[in-house]
Amino acid sequence: MATKIRLQRGGRKNYAFYSIVIADARAPRDGKFTEKIGTYNPNTNPATVDLNFDRALYWVETGAQPTDTARNILKGEGVYMMKHLRGGVKKGAFDEAACQQKFDAWKQAKVAATEAVEKQVTDDKKKAAAQNLEAEKKVNEAIAKKVADKKAAAVAAKAEAEAAQAAEDTAAEAPAEEAPAEA
Repeated sequence: MATKIRLQRGGRKNYAFYSIVIADARAPRDGKFTEKIGTYNPNTNPATVDLNFDRALYWVETGAQPTDTARNILKGEGVYMMKHLRGGVKKGAFDEAACQQKFDAWKQAKVAATEAVEKQVTDDKKKAAAQNLEAEKKVNEAIAKKVADKKAAAVAAKAEAEAAQAAEDTAAEAPAEEAPAEA
């Protein structure tokens, strides 16, 4: 039986979620499988992988052939690194403790790189939010200035109208007062 390590699609439309499965190469993509060894969610940033490391390593060492995407996921999780190191132990290049120490050092570097990417993404989001806030403040200040100018113009026009009205009233009252004096 030709065994494959591949992704089985789940989730909903436009929001794929994959199971990492061991299946016969002749089985349909979403059909019968031998064992589920993990999940892969590409919708998060960075993508989330939940993998049963020991079972994945077992299947890779027994000859299961991963698809291209599954191989990239397994490499990212260190399955192929551990397979390589175990090959060195079998050949006598180093012992099991050195193998585990090298793998732990690799894993720590990988985790540090992932955390750096996550930190960069959050910093970029914060920076973008701050820039959007500043731009919105500038727009609001410009709108407030326009409103203030408009109100000042309205107050000035009203004052001019009142001054003109007062001038008309004084002009109208002066002849009216003179007329009764003459009579």
